[in-house]
Amino acid sequence: MHSLQGMKGLITGVANDKSIAYAVARAVREMGAEIALTYQNDKTAKYTQPLAEGLGARLFEKLDVSQPGSLEAVIEKCGAVFGQIDFAIHSMAFCNADDLHGRVIDTTEAGFDAAMNVSCHSFLRMAKALEPLMSEGGSLITMSYLGAERVVRNYGVMGIIKAALESAVRYMAYDLGPKGIRVFAVSPGPIMTRAASGIANFNQLLETDAVKAPLGRTVTIEEVGELTAFLCTAGSSGMTGQTIYVDAGAHIVA
Repeated sequence: MHSLQGMKGLITGVANDKSIAYAVARAVREMGAEIALTYQNDKTAKYTQPLAEGLGARLFEKLDVSQPGSLEAVIEKCGAVFGQIDFAIHSMAFCNADDLHGRVIDTTEAGFDAAMNVSCHSFLRMAKALEPLMSEGGSLITMSYLGAERVVRNYGVMGIIKAALESAVRYMAYDLGPKGIRVFAVSPGPIMTRAASGIANFNQLLETDAVKAPLGRTVTIEEVGELTAFLCTAGSSGMTGQTIYVDAGAHIVA
């Protein structure tokens, strides 16, 4: 197995022990990395702080990307503690419920802007703030979903936002490649996380994917975590700019 011994990373989006971001954090820690974790607000801190302590996180910081300067302040602290950052996981998304379940043409300007800011533009901001701390290269990884390229019922405007996010990955990979910074989107199949619980008829989506997937099942957060951890290692040094599916093959079936 490839090692992350001596490497340091920032992981955002841990909401509870069912979060994909938590599975990623656990996987990179098992491979030897040191990590900083973030939490969104005081309400979520009581759930995430024990997880951060259990993982031995060097930093546990509040991060609300909708607040100006919050992301940059967290990354500045990472620089002060770690000196350099080798990888960062962007696992944040937001969309108003009406915009998620309604027609995309009915999305309000404010709703669209909020979804794009939190779910997509924050990844660009993260890259810009981390660039000086990645002088020796590194990996930037965000989380997407099949709704970026196909219509998924009840996913609404978030599908458009995820499409923009995947496009951002390609352009970021082009811009940052000369510095040895690699950029990826990981696209898991449907997994029952807190974020997914907001999608209407999600249980039906799980059942449908399990039937059509070539492996005959859905995937686990652990499988997503291990793949994401691999993208942080030297084993993926020849890769960048891709959207990588971890969905038991469901995306290849019409």
